[in-house]
Amino acid sequence: MNIAWIYLILAGICEIGWAFGLKYSEGFTKVGVSVVTVIVMILSFVLLSQAMKHLPLGTAYGIWTGIGAAGTAILGIVFLNEPRDFIRIFCILLIIAGVVGLKVFSGAK
Repeated sequence: MNIAWIYLILAGICEIGWAFGLKYSEGFTKVGVSVVTVIVMILSFVLLSQAMKHLPLGTAYGIWTGIGAAGTAILGIVFLNEPRDFIRIFCILLIIAGVVGLKVFSGAK
């Protein structure tokens, strides 16, 4: 796997991290959580920008947001007791299928 893909996966994981950080920062009123959230947010953007040096924009951005959206939704279900209904899980699977499709058919090495 090319380093750009590794950067992109790490950027997506960081996106999940900062989304959770936003939830727990309580509108940036908790200083410690807020600082960590902003650091992870910046790291996510830096990693995404490194991935975009070698990957098509639409592919990189689509996968980054897909990892973040699906990952955050899954963790919300698991850790925050968010709804687990069939349609919600089906939609998360569609996001994952889109991310996999972008990777498989991206034409990037």
